[in-house]
Amino acid sequence: MIKDQLKWFAILFDKEFRNNKKQAFETMMFLSIAHFFGQFNPKQLADHLGVSHQRIYEHLQQFSLYEVKKMLLKFMVTMASEQIKPVLCKSNATKSRAGISFSVDNSVIDRFGKMIRCTYSWYSGRWKKVVNGNDLLDIVLTIKGMAIPLSLLFCSKQGRANTDKPSLLLSMLTTLKQEFELLDIDITQFPLTLDSWFVSEQLKQQLHQLGFKNIVIAGKGNYTFKMGSKKQKASVWKQHIKLQTQQWGIGLPACRTKASNPTFGNVVLFFFQKSTTRTYYLMDFSEKAHRGAEIWHIWKQHHLIEYFWRMLKSVFKINSMQLRGDGLYTALLIKVLSYLLALRLKLFVFSNLTIVQIMRKVQRDFDLEFLIYEHFHA
Repeated sequence: MIKDQLKWFAILFDKEFRNNKKQAFETMMFLSIAHFFGQFNPKQLADHLGVSHQRIYEHLQQFSLYEVKKMLLKFMVTMASEQIKPVLCKSNATKSRAGISFSVDNSVIDRFGKMIRCTYSWYSGRWKKVVNGNDLLDIVLTIKGMAIPLSLLFCSKQGRANTDKPSLLLSMLTTLKQEFELLDIDITQFPLTLDSWFVSEQLKQQLHQLGFKNIVIAGKGNYTFKMGSKKQKASVWKQHIKLQTQQWGIGLPACRTKASNPTFGNVVLFFFQKSTTRTYYLMDFSEKAHRGAEIWHIWKQHHLIEYFWRMLKSVFKINSMQLRGDGLYTALLIKVLSYLLALRLKLFVFSNLTIVQIMRKVQRDFDLEFLIYEHFHA
Protein backbone atom coordinates (compact mmCIF):
# COMPACT_ATOMS: atom_id res chain seq x y z
CA MET A 1 0.00 0.00 0.00
CA ILE A 2 2.41 2.70 1.20
CA LYS A 3 5.38 0.89 -0.32
CA ASP A 4 4.10 1.28 -3.90
CA GLN A 5 3.53 5.00 -3.47
CA LEU A 6 6.93 5.56 -1.86
CA LYS A 7 8.48 3.73 -4.81
CA TRP A 8 6.96 6.35 -7.16
CA PHE A 9 8.83 9.14 -5.34
CA ALA A 10 12.09 7.15 -5.28
CA ILE A 11 11.97 6.30 -9.01
CA LEU A 12 11.23 9.90 -9.99
CA PHE A 13 14.07 11.16 -7.80
CA ASP A 14 16.56 8.69 -9.29
CA LYS A 15 15.44 9.60 -12.80
CA GLU A 16 15.57 13.39 -12.48
CA PHE A 17 18.43 14.01 -10.04
CA ARG A 18 21.70 12.39 -11.00
CA ASN A 19 23.68 13.73 -8.04
CA ASN A 20 21.80 10.96 -6.20
CA LYS A 21 21.96 12.27 -2.63
CA LYS A 22 19.88 9.28 -1.69
CA GLN A 23 20.25 9.50 2.07
CA ALA A 24 19.29 13.18 2.15
CA PHE A 25 16.20 12.52 0.03
CA GLU A 26 15.18 9.58 2.22
CA THR A 27 15.43 11.90 5.23
CA MET A 28 12.91 14.20 3.54
CA MET A 29 10.61 11.30 2.74
CA PHE A 30 10.46 9.85 6.23
CA LEU A 31 9.95 13.37 7.60
CA SER A 32 6.97 13.50 5.23
CA ILE A 33 5.66 10.15 6.47
CA ALA A 34 6.08 11.35 10.06
CA HIS A 35 3.32 13.92 9.41
CA PHE A 36 0.84 11.03 9.35
CA PHE A 37 1.85 10.30 12.96
CA GLY A 38 1.72 13.85 14.32
CA GLN A 39 5.45 14.60 13.97
CA PHE A 40 5.58 17.89 12.07
CA ASN A 41 9.25 18.92 12.30
CA PRO A 42 12.69 17.25 12.59
CA LYS A 43 12.97 17.88 16.35
CA GLN A 44 9.69 16.11 17.08
CA LEU A 45 10.66 13.13 14.94
CA ALA A 46 14.15 12.93 16.44
CA ASP A 47 12.76 12.96 19.98
CA HIS A 48 10.21 10.30 19.05
CA LEU A 49 12.88 8.01 17.56
CA GLY A 50 15.52 8.82 20.17
CA VAL A 51 18.10 10.04 17.64
CA SER A 52 20.08 13.26 17.26
CA HIS A 53 18.08 16.01 15.60
CA GLN A 54 21.36 17.64 14.47
CA ARG A 55 22.02 14.61 12.25
CA ILE A 56 18.66 15.14 10.53
CA TYR A 57 19.38 18.83 9.98
CA GLU A 58 22.75 17.95 8.42
CA HIS A 59 21.04 15.72 5.86
CA LEU A 60 18.50 18.42 4.99
CA GLN A 61 21.29 20.91 4.25
CA GLN A 62 22.87 18.73 1.55
CA PHE A 63 20.60 20.06 -1.21
CA SER A 64 21.12 23.53 -2.67
CA LEU A 65 18.25 25.97 -3.05
CA TYR A 66 18.22 25.30 -6.81
CA GLU A 67 17.90 21.53 -6.25
CA VAL A 68 15.12 21.95 -3.69
CA LYS A 69 13.09 24.19 -6.02
CA LYS A 70 13.66 21.82 -8.92
CA MET A 71 12.49 18.84 -6.86
CA LEU A 72 9.43 20.75 -5.72
CA LEU A 73 8.48 21.58 -9.31
CA LYS A 74 9.23 18.12 -10.76
CA PHE A 75 7.18 16.17 -8.23
CA MET A 76 4.18 18.47 -8.53
CA VAL A 77 4.20 18.71 -12.34
CA THR A 78 4.76 14.97 -12.85
CA MET A 79 1.86 14.03 -10.58
CA ALA A 80 -0.39 16.59 -12.27
CA SER A 81 0.51 15.32 -15.76
CA GLU A 82 -0.44 11.76 -14.76
CA GLN A 83 -3.94 13.01 -13.96
CA ILE A 84 -4.31 15.28 -17.01
CA LYS A 85 -3.16 12.93 -19.79
CA PRO A 86 -5.94 10.30 -19.41
CA VAL A 87 -8.57 13.06 -19.56
CA LEU A 88 -7.14 14.63 -22.72
CA CYS A 89 -7.89 11.43 -24.65
CA LYS A 90 -11.61 11.61 -23.78
CA SER A 91 -14.50 13.51 -25.36
CA ASN A 92 -15.14 17.21 -24.81
CA ALA A 93 -18.00 16.40 -22.44
CA THR A 94 -15.71 14.25 -20.28
CA LYS A 95 -13.06 16.97 -20.25
CA SER A 96 -15.65 19.48 -19.11
CA ARG A 97 -16.88 17.20 -16.30
CA ALA A 98 -13.29 16.76 -15.09
CA GLY A 99 -13.25 20.47 -14.25
CA ILE A 100 -9.62 21.08 -15.21
CA SER A 101 -8.48 24.60 -14.41
CA PHE A 102 -5.49 26.49 -13.05
CA SER A 103 -6.22 28.52 -9.92
CA VAL A 104 -3.98 31.26 -8.58
CA ASP A 105 -4.00 32.60 -5.03
CA ASN A 106 -1.69 33.70 -2.25
CA SER A 107 -1.80 33.12 1.49
CA VAL A 108 0.05 34.50 4.50
CA ILE A 109 1.73 32.02 6.86
CA ASP A 110 2.06 33.46 10.36
CA ARG A 111 5.65 33.63 11.64
CA PHE A 112 6.96 34.99 14.94
CA GLY A 113 10.69 34.51 14.28
CA LYS A 114 12.77 37.08 12.43
CA MET A 115 15.58 34.80 11.20
CA ILE A 116 13.42 33.08 8.57
CA ARG A 117 13.72 34.33 5.00
CA CYS A 118 10.92 36.36 3.37
CA THR A 119 9.34 37.21 6.73
CA TYR A 120 7.75 40.64 6.47
CA SER A 121 4.53 42.43 7.35
CA TRP A 122 1.68 41.26 5.09
CA TYR A 123 -2.08 41.76 5.10
CA SER A 124 -3.80 38.53 6.13
CA GLY A 125 -7.29 37.79 4.87
CA ARG A 126 -7.69 35.29 7.69
CA TRP A 127 -7.03 37.82 10.47
CA LYS A 128 -8.28 40.88 8.51
CA LYS A 129 -5.17 42.84 9.52
CA VAL A 130 -1.42 43.14 8.87
CA VAL A 131 0.58 40.32 10.46
CA ASN A 132 4.19 39.14 10.47
CA GLY A 133 4.81 36.14 8.24
CA ASN A 134 5.54 34.67 4.81
CA ASP A 135 3.43 35.42 1.74
CA LEU A 136 3.23 32.32 -0.44
CA LEU A 137 2.04 32.63 -4.05
CA ASP A 138 0.58 29.42 -5.44
CA ILE A 139 -0.74 27.95 -8.69
CA VAL A 140 -2.93 24.86 -8.22
CA LEU A 141 -4.39 22.42 -10.72
CA THR A 142 -8.00 21.50 -10.01
CA ILE A 143 -9.16 18.25 -11.58
CA LYS A 144 -11.93 15.81 -10.60
CA GLY A 145 -12.48 17.60 -7.30
CA MET A 146 -8.79 17.43 -6.34
CA ALA A 147 -6.24 20.19 -5.80
CA ILE A 148 -2.70 19.44 -7.00
CA PRO A 149 -0.14 22.21 -6.34
CA LEU A 150 1.97 23.13 -9.36
CA SER A 151 4.10 26.11 -8.42
CA LEU A 152 4.87 27.70 -5.04
CA LEU A 153 6.88 30.85 -4.48
CA PHE A 154 7.63 32.88 -1.35
CA CYS A 155 7.20 36.58 -2.11
CA SER A 156 9.77 39.10 -0.98
CA LYS A 157 9.32 42.83 -0.48
CA GLN A 158 13.01 43.37 -1.14
CA GLY A 159 15.06 42.84 -4.25
CA ARG A 160 15.66 44.24 -7.71
CA ALA A 161 13.13 45.03 -10.43
CA ASN A 162 10.20 42.81 -11.45
CA THR A 163 9.35 41.61 -7.95
CA ASP A 164 5.67 42.63 -8.04
CA LYS A 165 3.19 39.76 -7.87
CA PRO A 166 1.81 40.02 -11.44
CA SER A 167 5.39 39.74 -12.76
CA LEU A 168 6.06 36.79 -10.47
CA LEU A 169 2.85 35.14 -11.66
CA LEU A 170 3.84 35.54 -15.33
CA SER A 171 7.26 34.06 -14.58
CA MET A 172 5.69 31.08 -12.77
CA LEU A 173 3.19 30.44 -15.59
CA THR A 174 5.98 30.64 -18.20
CA THR A 175 8.03 28.05 -16.29
CA LEU A 176 5.01 25.77 -15.90
CA LYS A 177 4.18 26.07 -19.59
CA GLN A 178 7.71 24.98 -20.49
CA GLU A 179 7.69 22.06 -18.02
CA PHE A 180 4.36 20.72 -19.30
CA GLU A 181 5.46 21.10 -22.92
CA LEU A 182 8.25 18.62 -22.16
CA LEU A 183 5.44 16.20 -21.25
CA ASP A 184 3.43 17.03 -24.42
CA ILE A 185 0.75 18.98 -22.56
CA ASP A 186 -0.37 22.48 -23.54
CA ILE A 187 -1.67 24.10 -20.35
CA THR A 188 -2.90 27.24 -22.15
CA GLN A 189 -5.97 25.26 -23.29
CA PHE A 190 -7.23 25.20 -19.69
CA PRO A 191 -9.04 28.05 -17.89
CA LEU A 192 -7.22 30.30 -15.44
CA THR A 193 -8.91 31.72 -12.32
CA LEU A 194 -7.47 34.50 -10.16
CA ASP A 195 -8.42 36.76 -7.27
CA SER A 196 -9.17 40.44 -7.76
CA TRP A 197 -5.81 41.85 -6.67
CA PHE A 198 -4.27 40.62 -9.97
CA VAL A 199 -6.64 42.64 -12.11
CA SER A 200 -5.34 45.03 -14.78
CA GLU A 201 -5.63 45.46 -18.54
CA GLN A 202 -1.86 45.07 -18.86
CA LEU A 203 -1.88 41.72 -17.08
CA LYS A 204 -4.78 40.55 -19.26
CA GLN A 205 -2.84 41.32 -22.43
CA GLN A 206 0.30 39.65 -21.07
CA LEU A 207 -1.65 36.49 -20.20
CA HIS A 208 -3.18 36.46 -23.68
CA GLN A 209 0.29 36.80 -25.22
CA LEU A 210 1.48 33.89 -23.10
CA GLY A 211 -1.35 31.81 -24.55
CA PHE A 212 -3.99 31.81 -21.81
CA LYS A 213 -7.30 32.70 -23.47
CA ASN A 214 -9.86 31.67 -20.81
CA ILE A 215 -9.47 33.87 -17.71
CA VAL A 216 -12.02 34.46 -14.94
CA ILE A 217 -11.25 36.86 -12.10
CA ALA A 218 -13.11 37.63 -8.87
CA GLY A 219 -14.35 41.20 -8.58
CA LYS A 220 -14.36 43.73 -5.76
CA GLY A 221 -17.24 45.92 -4.70
CA ASN A 222 -15.22 49.14 -4.95
CA TYR A 223 -14.45 48.73 -8.68
CA THR A 224 -16.37 51.20 -10.84
CA PHE A 225 -18.02 50.07 -14.09
CA LYS A 226 -19.97 51.81 -16.82
CA MET A 227 -23.07 50.11 -18.22
CA GLY A 228 -24.85 52.07 -20.91
CA SER A 229 -24.68 55.72 -19.89
CA LYS A 230 -24.52 55.06 -16.16
CA LYS A 231 -21.32 54.73 -14.16
CA GLN A 232 -21.16 53.53 -10.53
CA LYS A 233 -19.42 51.11 -8.16
CA ALA A 234 -20.00 47.38 -8.39
CA SER A 235 -21.38 47.40 -4.82
CA VAL A 236 -24.18 49.70 -6.09
CA TRP A 237 -24.73 47.72 -9.29
CA LYS A 238 -25.21 44.57 -7.21
CA GLN A 239 -28.22 46.16 -5.52
CA HIS A 240 -29.93 47.02 -8.80
CA ILE A 241 -28.99 44.09 -11.05
CA LYS A 242 -31.94 41.72 -11.52
CA LEU A 243 -30.81 38.14 -11.06
CA GLN A 244 -32.63 35.41 -12.95
CA THR A 245 -33.30 31.90 -11.69
CA GLN A 246 -33.61 28.59 -13.55
CA GLN A 247 -30.96 29.55 -16.10
CA TRP A 248 -29.50 26.72 -18.13
CA GLY A 249 -26.36 25.29 -16.55
CA ILE A 250 -26.47 27.60 -13.49
CA GLY A 251 -27.94 26.37 -10.23
CA LEU A 252 -28.34 29.76 -8.56
CA PRO A 253 -29.71 33.24 -9.32
CA ALA A 254 -27.36 34.98 -11.77
CA CYS A 255 -27.01 37.66 -14.42
CA ARG A 256 -24.44 38.19 -17.20
CA THR A 257 -23.88 41.68 -18.59
CA LYS A 258 -21.29 43.74 -20.48
CA ALA A 259 -19.47 46.67 -18.88
CA SER A 260 -16.41 48.86 -19.30
CA ASN A 261 -13.74 50.31 -17.03
CA PRO A 262 -10.69 52.50 -17.85
CA THR A 263 -8.39 50.10 -15.97
CA PHE A 264 -9.83 46.79 -17.18
CA GLY A 265 -11.19 47.79 -20.59
CA ASN A 266 -14.30 46.04 -21.91
CA VAL A 267 -15.29 43.07 -19.74
CA VAL A 268 -18.19 40.73 -19.15
CA LEU A 269 -19.53 40.76 -15.59
CA PHE A 270 -21.26 37.74 -14.09
CA PHE A 271 -23.31 38.50 -10.96
CA PHE A 272 -24.48 35.61 -8.79
CA GLN A 273 -26.14 35.13 -5.41
CA LYS A 274 -24.72 32.52 -3.03
CA SER A 275 -27.16 33.27 -0.20
CA THR A 276 -30.30 35.30 0.33
CA THR A 277 -28.30 38.39 1.32
CA ARG A 278 -24.87 38.21 -0.39
CA THR A 279 -24.30 38.88 -4.09
CA TYR A 280 -20.88 38.44 -5.74
CA TYR A 281 -19.58 39.01 -9.23
CA LEU A 282 -16.86 37.76 -11.57
CA MET A 283 -15.02 39.39 -14.47
CA ASP A 284 -14.57 37.42 -17.67
CA PHE A 285 -11.12 38.41 -18.98
CA SER A 286 -11.17 35.79 -21.72
CA GLU A 287 -10.16 36.63 -25.27
CA LYS A 288 -13.64 35.56 -26.38
CA ALA A 289 -16.57 36.24 -24.03
CA HIS A 290 -18.11 33.16 -22.41
CA ARG A 291 -21.73 32.38 -21.73
CA GLY A 292 -22.86 32.68 -18.11
CA ALA A 293 -22.93 28.91 -17.60
CA GLU A 294 -19.33 28.62 -18.84
CA ILE A 295 -18.11 31.38 -16.51
CA TRP A 296 -19.81 29.72 -13.55
CA HIS A 297 -18.53 26.25 -14.44
CA ILE A 298 -14.95 27.56 -14.61
CA TRP A 299 -15.17 29.43 -11.30
CA LYS A 300 -16.79 26.55 -9.38
CA GLN A 301 -13.39 24.86 -9.12
CA HIS A 302 -11.60 27.86 -7.60
CA HIS A 303 -12.59 27.02 -4.01
CA LEU A 304 -10.31 23.97 -4.15
CA ILE A 305 -7.26 26.18 -3.82
CA GLU A 306 -8.64 27.31 -0.46
CA TYR A 307 -8.97 23.64 0.46
CA PHE A 308 -5.28 23.14 -0.36
CA TRP A 309 -4.27 26.08 1.85
CA ARG A 310 -6.44 24.78 4.68
CA MET A 311 -4.80 21.36 4.45
CA LEU A 312 -1.30 22.83 4.34
CA LYS A 313 -1.92 25.03 7.39
CA SER A 314 -4.20 23.05 9.68
CA VAL A 315 -3.40 19.40 8.81
CA PHE A 316 0.24 19.51 7.73
CA LYS A 317 1.16 22.43 10.05
CA ILE A 318 3.32 24.38 7.62
CA ASN A 319 4.21 27.00 10.23
CA SER A 320 5.54 24.37 12.67
CA MET A 321 8.77 23.76 10.69
CA GLN A 322 11.06 26.77 10.85
CA LEU A 323 14.39 26.18 9.11
CA ARG A 324 16.69 29.15 8.64
CA GLY A 325 18.03 30.46 5.34
CA ASP A 326 17.34 28.26 2.34
CA GLY A 327 15.58 25.84 4.69
CA LEU A 328 12.38 27.78 4.03
CA TYR A 329 11.94 25.92 0.73
CA THR A 330 13.22 22.65 2.21
CA ALA A 331 10.45 22.77 4.80
CA LEU A 332 7.92 23.59 2.07
CA LEU A 333 9.13 20.63 -0.01
CA ILE A 334 8.67 18.24 2.93
CA LYS A 335 5.12 19.50 3.55
CA VAL A 336 4.22 19.19 -0.15
CA LEU A 337 5.71 15.67 -0.35
CA SER A 338 3.52 14.67 2.59
CA TYR A 339 0.44 16.17 0.90
CA LEU A 340 1.23 14.44 -2.41
CA LEU A 341 1.77 11.11 -0.63
CA ALA A 342 -1.63 11.42 1.06
CA LEU A 343 -3.19 12.38 -2.29
CA ARG A 344 -1.67 9.36 -4.03
CA LEU A 345 -3.00 7.08 -1.30
CA LYS A 346 -6.44 8.57 -1.92
CA LEU A 347 -6.15 8.10 -5.68
CA PHE A 348 -4.86 4.53 -5.71
CA VAL A 349 -5.77 2.94 -2.35
CA PHE A 350 -8.46 4.74 -0.31
CA SER A 351 -10.65 6.46 -2.89
CA ASN A 352 -13.62 6.67 -0.51
CA LEU A 353 -11.68 8.38 2.33
CA THR A 354 -10.67 12.00 2.83
CA ILE A 355 -7.02 12.93 3.33
CA VAL A 356 -7.55 13.39 7.07
CA GLN A 357 -9.22 9.97 7.32
CA ILE A 358 -6.35 8.41 5.36
CA MET A 359 -3.79 9.91 7.76
CA ARG A 360 -5.72 8.55 10.74
CA LYS A 361 -5.99 5.11 9.16
CA VAL A 362 -2.24 4.98 8.48
CA GLN A 363 -1.58 6.02 12.07
CA ARG A 364 -3.87 3.24 13.36
CA ASP A 365 -2.66 0.46 11.08
CA PHE A 366 1.10 1.12 10.99
CA ASP A 367 3.99 1.88 13.29
CA LEU A 368 6.24 4.82 12.40
CA GLU A 369 9.48 3.10 13.36
CA PHE A 370 8.51 0.02 11.34
CA LEU A 371 7.77 2.11 8.24
CA ILE A 372 11.10 3.93 8.45
CA TYR A 373 13.26 0.85 8.99
CA GLU A 374 11.23 -1.25 6.52
CA HIS A 375 11.30 1.17 3.58
CA PHE A 376 14.45 3.26 4.12
CA HIS A 377 18.12 2.63 4.75
CA ALA A 378 19.01 2.71 8.43
